[in-house]
Order: sequence, then structure tokens, then C-alpha cells
Amino acid sequence: MATMRAIQVAAKGEPMTLVEIPIPQPGKGQVLLKVEACGICHGDSKVIEGAASSYPRIPGHEVVGIVDKLGEEVSQWKVGQRVGIGWHGGHGHTTALTTDGGYAEYMVAYEDGLIAIPDEITAEEAAPLLCAGETTFSALHNSSARPGDLVAISGVGGLGHLAIQYAKKAGYEVVAISRGKDKEQLARELGAHHYIDSEKENAAETLQALGGAKVILATAPNADVISSLMGGLGTGGELIIAAVDDNPLKWSAMDFLNGPNTVKGTFTDIKEMEAAVRFSILTNVRPMIEVFPLERAKEAYEKMMAAKTHFRAVLRMEK
Repeated sequence: MATMRAIQVAAKGEPMTLVEIPIPQPGKGQVLLKVEACGICHGDSKVIEGAASSYPRIPGHEVVGIVDKLGEEVSQWKVGQRVGIGWHGGHGHTTALTTDGGYAEYMVAYEDGLIAIPDEITAEEAAPLLCAGETTFSALHNSSARPGDLVAISGVGGLGHLAIQYAKKAGYEVVAISRGKDKEQLARELGAHHYIDSEKENAAETLQALGGAKVILATAPNADVISSLMGGLGTGGELIIAAVDDNPLKWSAMDFLNGPNTVKGTFTDIKEMEAAVRFSILTNVRPMIEVFPLERAKEAYEKMMAAKTHFRAVLRMEK
């Protein structure tokens, strides 16, 4: 029986382990992917925390690969096509939570969860677009902002560095917000017109001095930071939360009575994922990545969780 290398989480709370297991076979409506690259995302922590439907489980939901084998009744794809899959696993599944993910040399996926990945972008660059890229692209794409509007990106990290690029390419007046001055040059290189050092400035007051933001996209996972941004919205503005923090947000009714503003979240969607990849290729938006081999997945994951990657960690399988 042919085998593959994979990273498994044996049970809730257990560490990632490199194993050698049989290559899975596609069932009805499924394809077998030969994985080229898989992004490492904060959402992968859910597997370790116990959110998977069963164990052992293979993490990874930013997957790019080549269709290697077709299951029964597959009509959308052919062997040899290059495809990607994100959280939306098809057939109502969530990749890496209810099905195995892409921290492996091969992966089975439902055909309706896949999108085409053009050759104009590398597998390593495309992988983070399937969650981090789609999340920020979708937030801006579906916001009330229009070209010329003031749009603020809070956080210049794995999500924020992509959001700044998308906002610039979409024609917004872009404000980047981060702690300290060390990310100012990068933020401006990525397309920010303004930079707010939140250690020295009150971000909300500075945004108001600029006329008030039509949209603020919160990508930094800090409840206190997110809560403080409400005051930076202009009339009819939107605060969109793309970051994950389990701590409660701190708003009162008065915060909402200052104007008809909106607070909402954003999440992955397969149609938006496809649009994000197309837009990224057309406008030359690319993630900044640090690439690791599969056997270093645990190291790469821990580095990502400690916010020490610059800015997205990606696993690359052997050719």
C-alpha cells in the first residue's frame, strides 16, 4: 500500500506529529490532490484545541495542489489541474475540522470545495490567499467603501499586510495602524498613505482629524485595540472585524449613538476566495511568506502562533 508523510494531531491538546500513513483514496464526488503547498494559519490552532469532529486529524486549510486522481461522478475537474481549497471544504464540510487538511503530501477533497489556481502565481504565494487573503479581500470588497474613501487597516501582520495592498489597489486612501514605528516603512511600501503609531497617537482621534474612516478593518487580534477603533469612524462608517480574540469587546450604547455606524465580521467564502486570487494576480498583490518543509511544520506553527513569521508561514511539499 502506497504511503505518504503527514502531520497529525492525535487528540485534543496533543502536539503535531510527523507520521507515515496510507495515501487516502477519493470517494464519490471527491478528488485526490497531490499537495504542493499549505499555508499555516492561526485557525489551525482549533484542531489542537479540540474543535475537530474526530481524531486523529491532519490540520491545514490553505491548500494548493494538483488533481492526482478522480473519484466517482466527478465532473468539474480533470487529472493534472491545479486547484486550491480553503475553509470551505465542499458538501458542508470544514477543511481540517470535519475532513483532513493539507499538512500532508496528499489530501482528499470534495470537488465543489475547489477553485482553479492559475499558473501566474506560485503555489507558495497562492496558499495564504485561500484564507488570509480571502478574508481581507472579502471584507473590503463587500464593504461600503468606494474609491477615494478613507480606509484604515489596524495591524500590519499576516492579515494586515495583505489588506493594505488590497485597499491601495482598490483606490482607497489607506491608513495603516500599528504599535511603534518599526512597521511604518513597510506599511508605506505596501501602499499606505498614512501611518498611525498607536503607542504615541490616539488612533481614533487621528482618524477623525483625517475626516473619519469610511471603513476600519481590524486585523490585530486584540480586543482592547478593536474596541478603541469605534471612535475613528466617520458618519455611516463600518468597523469590520477580521481578527480572532476570545476576550469581550468593550462598547456601550453611547458608542453606537454617536452615529449610524456598523460593526460586523467577515469570514471565508468560496466565491470570494476565487475573486481574491484573480484580483491578486491582476493587481500583483502577493503575501510575504516564510517557507518550511513538511517535517518542520510544528516549528513553523509555533513560530506563527508567536507572531514571529514574516508574515505568513507556508509548508512546501517535496516536488
